Amino acid sequence: MSTPEPPRGPIAHLATLFALGGGCLLLAVAVLTTVSVLLRWLTSQPVTGDVELVQIGGGLAVLGFLAYGTLMRANIFVDSFTTRLPRRLNQALDGFWNLVWGVAALVLAERMTVGAQEALFNRTTTFGLLGIPIWWAVAAGALGFAATGIAALHWSWRLARGRG
Repeated sequence: MSTPEPPRGPIAHLATLFALGGGCLLLAVAVLTTVSVLLRWLTSQPVTGDVELVQIGGGLAVLGFLAYGTLMRANIFVDSFTTRLPRRLNQALDGFWNLVWGVAALVLAERMTVGAQEALFNRTTTFGLLGIPIWWAVAAGALGFAATGIAALHWSWRLARGRG
């Protein structure tokens, strides 16, 4: 089954922006990890708070990639039982599951928004050496899920119109 051309426009720009941000963040995490390991090897002292920074950065990087992966339909498709079905029926099934994924991602975005507000109100920080406030990371994760939900709903709508 050939993959259709990905959507263009504001949704594609948003997903691309999130993916580029996630890539830059992942690169920064890799550099931080490398520097910390080298310092630990050379001086027996790693970068202070490296674990906290890697945890936050790695998580946000993954959430940055979700929208682009959804938009490009780079997620896992299990089509063992549907390969012999008519194309239009396959598109309807794909549209349904994109709808489910989009709604789930938007629910997660809403819940993470509430979590970010509570973390800000309660002044929640990481448990490590740095004690970094986490509200902003949770809020950024909520944006990643929101962008993913929008991308999935866009595909669901597109597939429902037979443009998949």
